[in-house]
Amino acid sequence: MEAYTIFKDLAIIIIAAKFFGIVARKCKAPQVVGEIIAGLIIGPCIFGWVVQTDFLTEMAEIGVILLMFSAGLETDLKDLMKTGPIALLIACCGVFVPLISGAVLYMAFYGVSPWGSESFYKAVFIGTILTATSVSITVECLKEMGKLKSQVGTTILSAAIIDDVIGIVVLTFVVGFKNPDANQMKVVINTLLFFVFAIVIGFIMYHIFRAFDERYTHRRRVPIAGFAFCLAMAYVAEKYFGIADITGAYVAGIILCSVKDADYIEEKMDINSYMMFGPIFFVGIGLKTNIDHINAEILMFTAAFVVVGLISKVIGCGLMAKICRFQNNDALKIGVGMMTRGEVALIVAQKGLSVGLVSSEFFTSVIMLIIVSSILTPVLLKILYAKSDKQEPLQPEVQSA
Repeated sequence: MEAYTIFKDLAIIIIAAKFFGIVARKCKAPQVVGEIIAGLIIGPCIFGWVVQTDFLTEMAEIGVILLMFSAGLETDLKDLMKTGPIALLIACCGVFVPLISGAVLYMAFYGVSPWGSESFYKAVFIGTILTATSVSITVECLKEMGKLKSQVGTTILSAAIIDDVIGIVVLTFVVGFKNPDANQMKVVINTLLFFVFAIVIGFIMYHIFRAFDERYTHRRRVPIAGFAFCLAMAYVAEKYFGIADITGAYVAGIILCSVKDADYIEEKMDINSYMMFGPIFFVGIGLKTNIDHINAEILMFTAAFVVVGLISKVIGCGLMAKICRFQNNDALKIGVGMMTRGEVALIVAQKGLSVGLVSSEFFTSVIMLIIVSSILTPVLLKILYAKSDKQEPLQPEVQSA
């Protein structure tokens, strides 16, 4: 293939991604859904204008690193500390229930596998995909209703952040265990060592960046240095600890999220991600989605996957919220607010594909879960809030003297 052909492919990918992203947003769906559909349309599934190449795969890897770095930068550690134990408990239950439910679902379709087998880790990985939460749709809905700063809204946001952190940790362990011959104790030790390393290097780099930031506030050298640090952490995580590179990028973002120019760094990262790398990643999901081998069993699995994905989050988060003494309606709001899936679920699925834990036809299930959860969540939240607003007792009128 001629080297210049890649320019044609990139032009088609960027134009198609933005067009279908805008269409999706007009239809009240996440923009990433439109970008995935763009990949399905321009890829081998329909027109075949663009095929996945090694170059596009490597560009997509940069895209996913940028996305996870930005997610880390957007983390608000102060809000995280405020909600504290309650959000942590809700997040833990919101990870545990979908993780177990997804693994059981896979085994129900493809057979029960012995502990430690490759098939067992595939089942666990399906559960890992279900652990991710994307509250961007929930945030927009709560903003629209003026409920974002309420106790329920704050709890959802904080629990979702913790939820993703736990999900990334779970992914780290599962990817480490993917090799049946892997020394499980070594995987555990390497993972723990990485987080110890992250704490130490995080303390050092935070103070270096804070001093650097004070001297060069709002200068482009700050986000450039931040991006270099992100890439270095991704490399070190994969190379020396056997940890997923996206974990290193995410940790780099969390380390820098409290520096004064964190928003400025995130803004500059977002430009690169929005203009090129993000669309290449999400369109790449569509390009790699294999519909040739979709059969009745995959379709049945997809339907079950969507139902289990939605219900497990509602049960896991809602039940723990109830145990934490939220009212029934508020506990249900938290469960519903946590059931949306988005970028992180796709990132986890993509990582599974790259290490052989999931095959491309399962992307259909993930995409359907994202679409259905993105449509249902705002509708159900509005119904629940309308119901609770009606049940609130009217304030007695004060009679004038």
